[in-house]
Amino acid sequence: MQSGIQLSLYIGPVPVPAPREVVEALVQAKVESASGASQSGFELVFELSARSPLRTLFLISGGGSLPLIRVVLVVAINGRSQSIIDGVTTHVETQPGQGGVARLVVKGKDLSALMDVIELPGLPYPAMPPSARVLLCLAKYAALGVIPLVVPSLADIPPLPIQQIPQQRGSDYAYIKRLADESGYVFYLEPGPTPGTSKAYWGPEIRVGEAQPALTTNMDALDNVENISFNFDRERKSMPIVFFQESTSKLPIAVPIPDITPLNPPLGLVPPLPPRIQKLTATAHLSAPAALMAGLAYAGQHSDSVFGTGSLDVGRYGRLLKSRALVGVRGAGLPFDGLYYVSSVSHEIARGSYKQNFSLARNGLVSTLPTVPV
Repeated sequence: MQSGIQLSLYIGPVPVPAPREVVEALVQAKVESASGASQSGFELVFELSARSPLRTLFLISGGGSLPLIRVVLVVAINGRSQSIIDGVTTHVETQPGQGGVARLVVKGKDLSALMDVIELPGLPYPAMPPSARVLLCLAKYAALGVIPLVVPSLADIPPLPIQQIPQQRGSDYAYIKRLADESGYVFYLEPGPTPGTSKAYWGPEIRVGEAQPALTTNMDALDNVENISFNFDRERKSMPIVFFQESTSKLPIAVPIPDITPLNPPLGLVPPLPPRIQKLTATAHLSAPAALMAGLAYAGQHSDSVFGTGSLDVGRYGRLLKSRALVGVRGAGLPFDGLYYVSSVSHEIARGSYKQNFSLARNGLVSTLPTVPV
């Protein structure tokens, strides 16, 4: 690792510091951290001799002979530790090497993989709003250190049992994701704050708060990114119109839904006009709060029009770039400078090298702020 950066590996049914032999055999690690659209995952590459017991251990765990092998990666930068993945192994393979040293590739996903194993179709949740159902699903994983962080939605109303009894469809993960999509929410697991624990967030995508230090380009010695590029795609933007019936007259009411909310403010000063309007006629049979939530969900998923991608060296940036948070950009030009939402981050770690690839998004051109945090 680079000077000032230290990688710690925890492994086992109960994560404990890996033996020295395992740490020394690790030559490469990759971690994908998404914003909720997909599960986070990891890939570890070990160089092992033919007689190494680690080969047998990982093959047995990947084949399912052991009940659970967890992997936790913790990165310490300048004395500050941060977990970047807490997951389970799902796939193990060996690759030929030279001089009797083969490569063992261990792949896995975050703890949401355990929520996607067993399907529980038909499990009833009488008189329980969506947030209570999510809490009940997540309670099964408290022994694994999963800490639920659930934010009730505007339509978090318990249905009357004489009218409807909600039933689970599919696995816990699939059901929680479906409830999140219906509410316009996101669901993801974030490792930490300590090794062996994870926060399970079910709530709105939050694009407010303290921004991370700016990604700087085209400023010579001040540059802290290796490359960064942007594109403007106004066709991605769409405004929904929801329909619901007035309870007395049964007349249909059409309501356009903007993509601006207190938790999703405009990050660009010049938002593009939506090139098309989407009529959500399927909301006509829903209640007014449920129809509005469906509209907000669609608007949130189709609000961004400016996107950026790039890579950086963690040693030069001075800290880890976190996904699901804001970050500033400077030096990219007037249309693209300003604050962005970090939609995904990947970590590529090798001996003497720590790189991050990132994806950014926001809903308009030109910065809303005169300066960004550096």
